[in-house]
Amino acid sequence: MTQTQASGTGSGSVLIVGSVTADLTTFSSRLPARGETVLGDDFTLVLGGKGANQAVAAGLAGARTAMVACVGTDLFSDLVRDGLRDAGVNTGHVRSVPGPTGIAHIRVDASGENDIVMVPLANAALSEAQIDTAFDELGADARVLLTQLETPWALTQYAIRRAHDLGLTVVLDPAPAATLDEGIWPLVDIVTPNETEAGILTGISVTDDESAVAAGRWFTERGARHALVTLAAAGAVLVTADDVVRFPAIPATAVDTTAAGDAFAGYLGASLALGLDLPEAIARAVSAGSLTVTKRGASPSLPHRDEVDALLAAHRSATGTTPTGNTAKDTTAKESVS
Repeated sequence: MTQTQASGTGSGSVLIVGSVTADLTTFSSRLPARGETVLGDDFTLVLGGKGANQAVAAGLAGARTAMVACVGTDLFSDLVRDGLRDAGVNTGHVRSVPGPTGIAHIRVDASGENDIVMVPLANAALSEAQIDTAFDELGADARVLLTQLETPWALTQYAIRRAHDLGLTVVLDPAPAATLDEGIWPLVDIVTPNETEAGILTGISVTDDESAVAAGRWFTERGARHALVTLAAAGAVLVTADDVVRFPAIPATAVDTTAAGDAFAGYLGASLALGLDLPEAIARAVSAGSLTVTKRGASPSLPHRDEVDALLAAHRSATGTTPTGNTAKDTTAKESVS
């Protein structure tokens, strides 16, 4: 990566339309059974939400980043705003609305696996007018839109259409997974489901490489330009209409998998905005995801670009992989997405 790419000079910015929450996380050796109480080991209260996590990751990745979201007027509002600003995220389009900020209740067991209940609250107040204002002010500089499904689908769909019309690269993280209007897929440049989300959206049980490719084809057959199915410790599979490209994982000891997918999406979007080609952006995203699972919490676990690039370089040196990853069958994916 050149110094120009690392600093973001001469590149576009990342615009995130999505959720912001205060994450209340408990850690215990195991998760309780229905009706059971267990003693926990630790508790954290930090900035979270898939949108905010992706914004923080994109900011830490080195891209100019702006967030479009709603927060409440409760005691959590300063916590979440400060968390975004500390990562260098532009919060000029984070609107305060009466009532409580969104909340995520997260439980993490000793293996690092988690379950989450997300309550949208202020996130439900996002509006078309707010999205329009952000695109009118920031759209000319933006290169990539990152969005997810923790805000009302009609508004996510509206943001995707605005971004597509402006020529931005649209990256959709379809989480939490839900049935979507199939007319949206031709407007999506990259969809990034994990194996569970891919299964829910496509009806294909994703259990191995072959089924991941089949699920990826489901998206591309409906118009998505790229389907990037993430497979946790098995890496990721990029599917286009003509090719399949596999990206191996970088081994890591998982402490907490919360926000690993958000780190992946944030670094992917930031790297594209910085001008990297798609294979290199994915490799950087894989490195970010691997580092994220080694720390507890959502936003506090998101790594800085120096850590991400150092891990990727060390992994390539140890494995002898090339800067474009395992692209033996890749032709389309080497093109810039933007």
